[in-house]
Amino acid sequence: MKSLILTAIAAIALFISACNSNSTSDKNKSADSTSVHTAGTTYTCPMHPEVVSDKPGKCPKCKMDLVAKEQKEDHSGHQH
Repeated sequence: MKSLILTAIAAIALFISACNSNSTSDKNKSADSTSVHTAGTTYTCPMHPEVVSDKPGKCPKCKMDLVAKEQKEDHSGHQH
């Protein structure tokens, strides 16, 4: 019985360790992929559009990556 409990604890510890190392590498990937952003770009959560930031990051509600919000171009001065 003791060996079963110890085995379960070891398995849980291994699982937690693996999850933590994956989240660290995911953070590095998202920092690399979003490192290029222009001034005036805003970022928002795909699931929570009320969450808006001036820099890339994670949504505080669901932890999804914020995505660049499309800027609407002003075509009022153009003649088509």
